[in-house]
Amino acid sequence: MVELFIIMLERVGIIIAVAFIVTRLRFFQEMVHGDRLSREKEITAILFFGIFGIAGTYLGVAFDTNALHFNSVQVALTSNEAIANSRVIGVVIAGLLGGYRVGLGAGLIAGLHRFTLGGFTAISCGTATILSGILAALFRKKGKQIKLPAAFAIGALAEMLQMGIILLGSKPFEKALTLVEVIGMPMIIANGVGTAIFLLIVQSVVNEKEKADAQQAEKTLRIADQTLAYLRKGMNTTSAHAVCSILYEEIEASAVAMTNRTHILAHVGIASDHHQANHPILTDITEEVIRTGKLIIAKETTIHCKTENCPLGAAIVAPLKQRDQTVGTIKLYYRTDKEITDVSIELVTGLSALLGNQLEIAAADRAYQLAKEAEIEALQAQISPHFLFNSLNIIVSLIRTNPDKARALLVSLSYFIRQNLAGTTARLVSISQELAHVKAYLKIEEARFVDKLKIIYDIDEAVLGWNIPPLTLQPIVENAVRHGIKDMEMNSEVTISMQMEDQHITIKVTDNGKGIEQEKISRIGKERMDSSSTSGTGMGLYNVNRRLIMTYGEEAALMIKSQQAQGTAITFRLPKKVHIHE
Repeated sequence: MVELFIIMLERVGIIIAVAFIVTRLRFFQEMVHGDRLSREKEITAILFFGIFGIAGTYLGVAFDTNALHFNSVQVALTSNEAIANSRVIGVVIAGLLGGYRVGLGAGLIAGLHRFTLGGFTAISCGTATILSGILAALFRKKGKQIKLPAAFAIGALAEMLQMGIILLGSKPFEKALTLVEVIGMPMIIANGVGTAIFLLIVQSVVNEKEKADAQQAEKTLRIADQTLAYLRKGMNTTSAHAVCSILYEEIEASAVAMTNRTHILAHVGIASDHHQANHPILTDITEEVIRTGKLIIAKETTIHCKTENCPLGAAIVAPLKQRDQTVGTIKLYYRTDKEITDVSIELVTGLSALLGNQLEIAAADRAYQLAKEAEIEALQAQISPHFLFNSLNIIVSLIRTNPDKARALLVSLSYFIRQNLAGTTARLVSISQELAHVKAYLKIEEARFVDKLKIIYDIDEAVLGWNIPPLTLQPIVENAVRHGIKDMEMNSEVTISMQMEDQHITIKVTDNGKGIEQEKISRIGKERMDSSSTSGTGMGLYNVNRRLIMTYGEEAALMIKSQQAQGTAITFRLPKKVHIHE
């Protein structure tokens, strides 16, 4: 029995060695990771494990129940012979990993083959082999790994089933009993151990692959996170050097480089003495990638660096594409082509797509920013004529009655226009500049109202050096003067308040005029309204609100409070952004 046990373990060892090969097969990996196999893959699995079971039969030893000694397995057995084998391992693994159809199919192939070999246990062993595949499938758990003690128990149980069927179905019973007494325990233990070790190897290799894939994914995400901030600024020498430095730290390569269509943007690693930024591209292979838009692996015979004795003997050169147009390359250099692996090729392919997508994002961001700035300039340009026409009307009315006053107002208007023109080209101005702009406007309006309009300034001088979008305050003040108090005969007041808070600057324009209808307050500044309507709140406030939101976000939107016959207060809050020192 001990001798047979040692022989069985030796044979099982051979079977186990096959497990390393099995784990490299695609259908096997799909069977391990997925709950269902395609029909084609299922047939492949059945054939494979069926043949695996047949191999287990031939790797066994024939036992002669009369002579009580072991022989090699022949093409046909005598009536006194049976086989001590590891056939059950392949069939059990098929059922555990592939389910009923794979287990049954593999069992049928291995079982029918065993039946053709003859011997007094042919029918019993063939039947037991088929049942073993079904038995193993009963223990299969979809989406879960089989634990090793369970695998040992299932393999041992399948062999015990075979021993039982031999005792029940093989004749004469005396031979069957002798056979089971000699080979039963060694086969139960050896095949249980073999099943567990086979599964251990499969799970170890699969787990290592999953771990490697997870590490690769983590590395890719880390690279994406680190490089995105640089490539958002576009592809230039500064951003390219930062990206290449990140890749050089993350990837095992002798050097990393980026180019545009004509020049090297950055090169980090060895050979940086002649692969330098802003130099023309040095290798023919890079020019070919730019021309074809396809990844190329350059070896020592094809890299063709234009500098003699260059230590870089191989490279993976991948295109960087933007809107399907090749705009440059990403290159991983190695000393020899032996250092290039399938993993590094896949990595460069992924990096090429990743960096290309980041360049697409950067281009989209720049386009959005340009559109945003263009819209802001357009909105600012809309405001300027609106005030100009109103101001000219006031001045025209004073030319005959009070020429000196008209002359003074023209000086104020010229100052206002200069500030207005400057505002259309600036994103931000200081609050002091904006306030001077408003005061120039109010001098004109005070002339129209004579002594009826009183302007109150409540200004915290600490806010004057902070930023504000140009032409923000004047339309709000104009709305208060031209529409809020326009029907008042006396005691009209407009208060301009600017106060510094912890995180914001609060600016408020208040009038004591007629107020705004409640049903229209929620619409003001959020949609285009007819400025000729009785409410008098048209494009001016809409444009101001749009620019505030586009510049600072929703938190800077206009807040309007108004009551009929009691006045209106329009407030907005600016976050403390870049400070302007005057």
